[in-house]
Amino acid sequence: MIIKRYLIAVLFVFCSKLLFAQHVPAWGGGADQQDLSFGFSFGYVSSDFKITKKPGWRTPYFDQETHANITDSLNSISSKSTPGFAIGFLTRYSLNEHVEVRVTPSLIFADRTISYAYRNPDQNQDKQVQSTSIDLPLSFKIKSDRLGDFRAYMLGGIKYTKAIGSKKNADSNLDNLDKLVKNVGGFSSYEAGLGCDIYFEFFKLSPEIKISNSFGNVLLPETHPFSNPISKLGLHTIQFSLFFE
Repeated sequence: MIIKRYLIAVLFVFCSKLLFAQHVPAWGGGADQQDLSFGFSFGYVSSDFKITKKPGWRTPYFDQETHANITDSLNSISSKSTPGFAIGFLTRYSLNEHVEVRVTPSLIFADRTISYAYRNPDQNQDKQVQSTSIDLPLSFKIKSDRLGDFRAYMLGGIKYTKAIGSKKNADSNLDNLDKLVKNVGGFSSYEAGLGCDIYFEFFKLSPEIKISNSFGNVLLPETHPFSNPISKLGLHTIQFSLFFE
């Protein structure tokens, strides 16, 4: 009987400590204690093109050098989502308890694919648009009240993307059927997303998902069978990131 009472007392003290700990929010490494703070991020990127075709885009491509059609009629031009990854940094400035400004420059490694389907299936091709770029987003983050170790938020802003490591004349010596589809060197996008701040003892973790869509046309127009049928390319991106602050 005495042993049972002792066990009950020990269990009560242990549970009391757990309950008390649940009501003490984690410090988060002091991430929210100052107006200005820094961090880093890792992200998964999925992107594809929104394609606007020219009138008569199905027409076989006539090669001026050979004076003959070198492709069959097109049945479709499409773009499927392709994966990539991103690494970046975070600079955060708090305007008040619920609003902050963020700059999150990132290095993006993500190829995009355009698929061409012809009447003759033997001519079908997938063209990869190779791209390593630097993203420079500026966004506003609107945060909820903090509930224990958790806080939800939404964000919106714009970003500028600059391609690096690509050469405009990389395919200058290739035949027309081997030409590459290229993007412009730099373009802007708008973006919006959702996330949450999770506070741990020594740091703050912020899982976040956002979408972005480019302004204008990101296609670099050229005269060859794969660029010629396209009037406009718009880049659509979904990115899931983990921010450590």
